[in-house]
Amino acid sequence: MKESRYVIGVDYGTDSVRSLLVDASNGQEIASAVFYYPRWKAGLYCNAAINQFRQHPLDYIEGLQDTITRCLLQAGPAVAAGVKAISIDTTGSTPVAVNEAGTPLALMPQFEHHPNAMFVLWKDHTAVEEAAHINAHAPKFDTNYLQFVGGIYSSEWFWAKLLHILKEDEEVRKTCYSWVEHCDWIPFLLTGGKKASELKRGVCAAGHKALWAEEWNGLPPDDFFATLDPVLKGFTSRLFDKVYTSDKIAGNISPEWAARLGLPEDVVIGIGAFDAHMGAVGGQIEPYYLSKVMGTSTCDMLVAPIEEVNGILVKGICGQVPGSVIPGMMGMEAGQSAFGDAYAWFKNLLSWPLQHIITQLATIDATIAKKLVEEAADKIIPELSKLAASLPLEENSELALDWFNGRRTPDANQELKGAFSNLSLATDAPRMFRAVVEATCFGAKAIVDRFNEQGVPVKGLIGLGGVAKKSPFIMQMMADIIDMPIRIHRSEQTCALGAAMFAATAAGIYSTVEEAMKAMGQGFDAEYHPNKDITALYAKRYQRYKELGGFVESQLTTAAEKISLTQPQTAF
Repeated sequence: MKESRYVIGVDYGTDSVRSLLVDASNGQEIASAVFYYPRWKAGLYCNAAINQFRQHPLDYIEGLQDTITRCLLQAGPAVAAGVKAISIDTTGSTPVAVNEAGTPLALMPQFEHHPNAMFVLWKDHTAVEEAAHINAHAPKFDTNYLQFVGGIYSSEWFWAKLLHILKEDEEVRKTCYSWVEHCDWIPFLLTGGKKASELKRGVCAAGHKALWAEEWNGLPPDDFFATLDPVLKGFTSRLFDKVYTSDKIAGNISPEWAARLGLPEDVVIGIGAFDAHMGAVGGQIEPYYLSKVMGTSTCDMLVAPIEEVNGILVKGICGQVPGSVIPGMMGMEAGQSAFGDAYAWFKNLLSWPLQHIITQLATIDATIAKKLVEEAADKIIPELSKLAASLPLEENSELALDWFNGRRTPDANQELKGAFSNLSLATDAPRMFRAVVEATCFGAKAIVDRFNEQGVPVKGLIGLGGVAKKSPFIMQMMADIIDMPIRIHRSEQTCALGAAMFAATAAGIYSTVEEAMKAMGQGFDAEYHPNKDITALYAKRYQRYKELGGFVESQLTTAAEKISLTQPQTAF
């Protein structure tokens, strides 16, 4: 009888972590479990007013143990005994300060409630100033160290966040030995790592966020960082020069974690990567097809044979790194800082009276009021989508700009803001919602246009994630605006499934990730085609979107320049 082999994919999202236990022979889901981070849910350690979003490592550790344990309880002891490997994906760039043992500082008693000692979440934008300094500093060197990250460094990334934390917090600076991405730390944890210097780093995070490149044999030289700011002097020596693709092994599970989870001690732990990178694999990415993981933000992945894109540098994207998505292929990343977040913002805006007035009315029982608010809030987006879809498309109707959380790509600038135009007294909630959805689709088109303009042709779109599965209205509009078909992957857990595919490859069940994709992929269950009757009208509105964006960007840039002239300048 053929031995049954199982693998686990662990997907760390913004709000929760999900573990997926699958049959490695066909990708069939055996069990799954979700854990919502309790400290994050309570809003601890975050301050939206200054774009500070931090997550405690205990949320991650508790979620890891809870979800895998529940999966194994669902599946039974025979399946648990057949688990061969675990791989994980996380949001990113989401780094943390660690001590010499590789322990996040927030796990030390003196830092347990210290936000700067916690993981700095991908959407934390407290390092805008530091990113600007990096961008101003880079042209001083003969080597362009930003050439493989689109030419612009973002406040969402590794070095900007490190510089911000070290400058802002002397206590953390004195204790911090190294700086580690979430996707690299969880495998280190599971394998029982004891030294930060021995921690294995994935090429995904290193290449796309930390400026690692083969062309300069690792990270930029110490002089690049020491002349940027003295607090970074010598820091590269405590980081890494070697990186690994996600089909490689980080190590075997430690005896401690094997006992905690109820797994054999020979379970392989794979090298970690970002959620969208593994999600693209779980969604069966193809060369030159843009795989869009659509959740709170979007992360758009494109792979191409290295020899076919050799010498092409796409400006304004989030990096192009050999092997970052599929080993042996060039991985290119782009994305939008707000996608589902934009819809959630509008929903919360409309929900304000429900949350703050209805619950205070003396004529309604408190329990009934709470249920009324929850039920009404859940219906807002579906009802808005239905009504917005019925509105006629007009060239001069309400228009929005999707930079509610800044702009990730093309051309990162987290200081930009969202905007509306063409509002009138006839503007109602469905019309405004339609404008928000249209803006996010225009933002998606700007990414496709940038790839095409720079010599990397986009042949089609693959939709992944919650928004892709749940909103035909948004997906149809995206197909119409980009004027390109979009296929929707069948799996609702492409990130976790992709992690499981990498686990199966790391364990040697498959010799390549492509083989794992073919055997374990779940296929597609929907496809949206552009309506040729309205694509020309959308093209006109897209030009107005770009004009609005140009105006807003120019105004914000001018305002920022005026402020900088009135402030004392800092030497770096």
